[in-house]
Amino acid sequence: MSDAATVRPHLERWFENRRIVFWHDLDGQYAADLDDLELPGVQTIRVANDEFGIKRRLLHDEPTSKFLVYRSGQVPAGIGNWLLDLELAYGVFTADRTALVVQALGLTGKGIDEVVQTHERFFNATKRVQSLRALLSPEDDAIDLRAKMSAVLLGLKDSHSLLEITRALLIENAKEQHTRYDALVDYGLDGFYWRGAASIYGYESASPSIDDLVLWIFRKAADGFKSDRPGGLRNIQLDFASLRNDRRSQEALATLAKRAARDLDYASLIEDASFRDLVAVDLFQEVDQKIISDLARAVAEQTVTPREVADVVRARQSSVWINGYRQLYTAVASASELLGELSSLNLGMRSFDDGLERYRRKWFRIDQLYRQFVYAARTAEYPKPLEALREQVEKRYTNKFVYELGNAWQQQVNQVDTWRSTALRSQTGFYAGYVEPLVRDGDKKAVVIVSDALRYEVADELGSRIRQEDRFDATLDAVLGVLPSYTQLGMAALLPHSTLKHSADARVVLADDQPTNGTAFRGKILESVGGTAIQAEDFKALNADERRELYKANRVLYVYHDRIDATGDKPSTERQVFEAVEDALRDLVDLVKKLASANATNIFITADHGFLFQDEALADSFFLSTQPQGDDIKVVNKRYVLGRGLKVDNAFVAFEAARLGLESDLEAQIPKSIHRLRLAGGGSRFVHGGATLQEIVVPVLAVNKKRKSDTRLVSVEVWPESDKITTGQVVVRLFQSEPVSDKVQPRTLRAGLYVGETLISNVASLTFDQASADKRDRYQNARMLLSQDANDYNNRAVEFRLEERIPNTNQWRVYAKAIYTLKRSFASDFDF
Repeated sequence: MSDAATVRPHLERWFENRRIVFWHDLDGQYAADLDDLELPGVQTIRVANDEFGIKRRLLHDEPTSKFLVYRSGQVPAGIGNWLLDLELAYGVFTADRTALVVQALGLTGKGIDEVVQTHERFFNATKRVQSLRALLSPEDDAIDLRAKMSAVLLGLKDSHSLLEITRALLIENAKEQHTRYDALVDYGLDGFYWRGAASIYGYESASPSIDDLVLWIFRKAADGFKSDRPGGLRNIQLDFASLRNDRRSQEALATLAKRAARDLDYASLIEDASFRDLVAVDLFQEVDQKIISDLARAVAEQTVTPREVADVVRARQSSVWINGYRQLYTAVASASELLGELSSLNLGMRSFDDGLERYRRKWFRIDQLYRQFVYAARTAEYPKPLEALREQVEKRYTNKFVYELGNAWQQQVNQVDTWRSTALRSQTGFYAGYVEPLVRDGDKKAVVIVSDALRYEVADELGSRIRQEDRFDATLDAVLGVLPSYTQLGMAALLPHSTLKHSADARVVLADDQPTNGTAFRGKILESVGGTAIQAEDFKALNADERRELYKANRVLYVYHDRIDATGDKPSTERQVFEAVEDALRDLVDLVKKLASANATNIFITADHGFLFQDEALADSFFLSTQPQGDDIKVVNKRYVLGRGLKVDNAFVAFEAARLGLESDLEAQIPKSIHRLRLAGGGSRFVHGGATLQEIVVPVLAVNKKRKSDTRLVSVEVWPESDKITTGQVVVRLFQSEPVSDKVQPRTLRAGLYVGETLISNVASLTFDQASADKRDRYQNARMLLSQDANDYNNRAVEFRLEERIPNTNQWRVYAKAIYTLKRSFASDFDF
């Protein structure tokens, strides 16, 4: 590239707002290339002792034309320069490289020339300079310029702060790369960065490096950022919090934390610490590991209360490591509550009906907690800390609850003459009791979702999940399931009918003499009441218009869903039954939404039966040592026998068909309590067909779609204890005004101190999710640390601001605020 080509763009910019440009070229460096400039619309004049004639031409002869007036050699001083007045009016262009760059940047601050000279290589690339100019402001000084040059090298487009430069370097370091840092070194800007890290953060080293900076930061963080320097280490403390909590750098900081924890041998430092002293610490994941291990051991040994466990688990939900340990915390909390319930369990029941009521009001919760524990433990990434706790849960759940409840309940079953209750409607009356009254007048429709083996405790959780959806309500009821509690009989009982009986070979259940096995036969029975049946997967496969048409065409729609039973009934998958429950919960919420979008407003969710499940292999004592005997045995299942002339055996409770509300001549025998028949093949952990409460308390969840929104986020109030800030930090008290519930949902806010839109503190993330009715449990404190920038606003009003994210955006809006006055003395600069 010729010298003229280099200068041309600079001259073009000068002519953008000038008619005349004077160019002084002392050494005549560009004299030979002057004619190659080819500036459009510009006439070039060389000064050759004809200044008076040039001035006449510029001002009189061609007063509107554009001119480049070039002068080489020494320029006469003062009044000896006949063109001085015009030069002062239009300015003098110089082709000095430094001057050209400075002019191109448009900066006039002190030290700019020195920056350009020192970092000449940086300005050799047009693209780099263009990127830099996009970041510059006219008032930028030498520090700003170097910071923005660093930002360009690091690929930063929106910020040049030390925080953002550090963020970029740490993200790169976490990937074990160094290209960006090498660029700072190559262009001589590494020293500038380290001077900033020393003066602003307090990091000083004879041979600084990013690896060393990382270790220094985490060592200081582990020590609580204590320091003897005036003002302490508040800036790095604030920026460290931003680095850890900002989505852009969270993953990188987690990687660096793992490396630092290893280098610092942090695990050994907290080996003897109590988990209670670590609850507020989340620097390294070793803290969560320590808390979980100690908490699980304490729960297993029952040396900690369920309330304390719940508080610890809740506090740890804000840990930056929670995603890796959430299931472990859930398992520990579920186990703690479960063991707490078992420790005060009273299984006394006054009657058959009393037993049913006690189970659906309270005892079901133990089955639910057991399921939640097992599911969390099975799906946790690191289940080893739960081994001792799992052993305790299995032992106490099986022996203290399942076995003892089974025996206590069996005493009530033994006294039953007919399989009927005054506390619960019979499952055989489901259609007549729930559906028929709704559709009787013809102006309403009903949808029934039958989810195979949807146990009562699962339906309770399902109801909560549905209520959390906007404009949905769900009310849980129960019916007394048919006996034996198996799929064909339970499915038949839910259909409209007058009589139920088995076929001669006991393989099919007949409703009003019509077969009920399979969706097609059930759909045919439903035709008599203006309805039809469909499998859940087939319904989901329909498009929105087809779903609406299907619903519109039928007064009653039965949708059959099979996830739990399909998994539990297979020996190879029975241990995954609780994972299947979790899938079923998601399935059913989605199915309800799809039905509602098809205009369904009245939906019932029920089941054919419940189930018994224990995750551990069953001991021999859970199996009967006898086998059923009889004249004509038709069906033998682990939990029931069907036949004729069945031999009386004390291991079974026996019913004639009439006592069960059936019209056939078959008899049924049920192994007492929770016992199973030992049969070849099949699993033994997941069973149904018997008479335990878990099998025969069948849920009926009534779901309604409302017209108006009925969910909202919990309210939060700011309760300042003073209106002044006098030290380097302030603690702001916050109050969650009500407990969270299905319809009043948790709220997440961020807190900060601002002057106008200038942030002068850390940003704290706060989640308000306390379900306690006790007001004392619903307070939180936001600890705000003032940055050095706060010193510029002493005696000014400062706004404590709570903000919430605008849904589906990355933008925030003010939720609540409080005004403080910043009143800090010089002595407070030494407080930390």
